[in-house]
Amino acid sequence: MKYMLLVCGDDTADASAMAPVEPWVEEHGVRGGTRLYGHRLRLPDTAVTVRVRDGEVLRTDGPFAETKEYVAGFDVVDCDSLEEAVHIAAGHPVATVGAMEVRPFWDEGPLEDAGTAVRRIDAELTAAARERDVDRLTACYAPDAEVFGPADVEGRSGIAEVRKQAEAWFAALEGSVHREVRRLTVRPGEGSCFSHALVRIHGTRVTGEPLDRLVRVTTGYRDTGFGWVIAHEHTSVPLGGADRKERS
Repeated sequence: MKYMLLVCGDDTADASAMAPVEPWVEEHGVRGGTRLYGHRLRLPDTAVTVRVRDGEVLRTDGPFAETKEYVAGFDVVDCDSLEEAVHIAAGHPVATVGAMEVRPFWDEGPLEDAGTAVRRIDAELTAAARERDVDRLTACYAPDAEVFGPADVEGRSGIAEVRKQAEAWFAALEGSVHREVRRLTVRPGEGSCFSHALVRIHGTRVTGEPLDRLVRVTTGYRDTGFGWVIAHEHTSVPLGGADRKERS
């Protein structure tokens, strides 16, 4: 289960002797794998509190509540139990001068890790190509996705452009479009991740000519909190741009 660790500072405490946070991040993130991502927050005097009353937006400079304790940052950890999450929180240096609030995410079923999400999205792209399903394909992308194809100099921005590109692609081909992933590597990050793939695309052009092209695809994914989507995609072909099969 995923837990949010709210890192609560205390502006009356002396933090000069507090241990650095980096070793804790290294232990539970890079080596342990339980810390998925996290970040520091600026001080409460930079906050803006927003309320809406009777349709009117009320903005107040400063934090929601005036208190000596404030949220200084957050970390998201994936643990087998609350006890494990508490143990990890107790090792955070801020726990010695402030407090750590441990709160589980709302359980809406199993949450995907980055690797599982990337492979699921990749399978969706393959199925969408085979079925020539534009809706299924565009559902894999963020509304503000940036997509760069082999012939794009400036790229395309936004889901409408992604849809237009997909429609033009299917219009140039007849029958099923076969998408075969030869190699796929995933590099997880903090709330985002990247994948690198070697993909073979083959089918038949409307002119009757065969299409058989090997492309390199670098993709950036974003965790929206409700699922993973493609935020950036860059497709390139070998120099010369000619269709070719992968050489063994």
